[in-house]
Amino acid sequence: MSGILTITLNPALDISAETDRLLPGHKLRCTAPQRFPGGGGINVARVIQRLGGDCVALYLAGGLVGQQLRQLVADEHVPSLGMAIAGETRESFSVLETSTGREFRFVLTGPAVSQPEWQACLAYLDSIDLAPAYVVLSGSLPPGLAEDSYAQLAQRARARGSKVVLDSSGAALAQALAVGVALVKPSLRELSELSGRALDTEDQQCAAARHLVDSGQADLVALSLGEQGAMLVGVNGAWCADALRVPVKSTTGAGDGFLAAMVWALTRQLEPLEALRLGVAAGSAALLHPGTTLCRADDVMRMAPLVQIREIRRNHS
Repeated sequence: MSGILTITLNPALDISAETDRLLPGHKLRCTAPQRFPGGGGINVARVIQRLGGDCVALYLAGGLVGQQLRQLVADEHVPSLGMAIAGETRESFSVLETSTGREFRFVLTGPAVSQPEWQACLAYLDSIDLAPAYVVLSGSLPPGLAEDSYAQLAQRARARGSKVVLDSSGAALAQALAVGVALVKPSLRELSELSGRALDTEDQQCAAARHLVDSGQADLVALSLGEQGAMLVGVNGAWCADALRVPVKSTTGAGDGFLAAMVWALTRQLEPLEALRLGVAAGSAALLHPGTTLCRADDVMRMAPLVQIREIRRNHS
């Protein structure tokens, strides 16, 4: 098998700028904008490429914004295939309020994807001569696609022997989990929605993640906890990693970096515990840079030994 294929069905051109203070009703003078290729799977591929992994990014792109997106992906030397759609690729933008350090993120709705465009995406996955070792399904679904779209992709990928990695939300997340995946990365809010209850304590969080494992929905659950760090639960154990304290320029893409480093580590046959360590380091390293710059490989390797991990004893109901 080849390496890693990431699939981004609703990518974005990410625009980032800074202003002194956000005030309603005023013209807000911003710094010159920075532009980045965005969307969950694209960001995952960018980080895997920086870490030296074998990865191809498949994404949908249309219109003038889609052309800019293609060029930005190419500029980062990420092997990729931008499949053409009729709609205009969306833009997302973030503004850093320099007087407070607060970041404001504005996420727009993506273009509608037609059934022929969707069928072309499925056909491409089926046509790959050498099935990828891992298929990463990351990001939101665009308008026009059914809630089971990720589930369809997961079924096809698994049928060819690929391990599926999932990072989405809502019904798309739940339906793909019903198929079964190798690794899922929910946020605390997403795991709480899946569980149907609040998860206020570590015991509750671990039990909810372990339910996904025990029920066969995921082999590994990497729960991102923001400033509190991350939790990893699998058949062979559960661990919690503390977040690293670093100066924050932007939080955009930190979760994608976390997932990317974990997948990269697993393709190198590293233990899940070490994958968690590298994931937390990558997520923390992304915070050091503005916009959707994401992490740098040297920062990840420098910070990984600093990540503190403890085992969670199996005393949860």
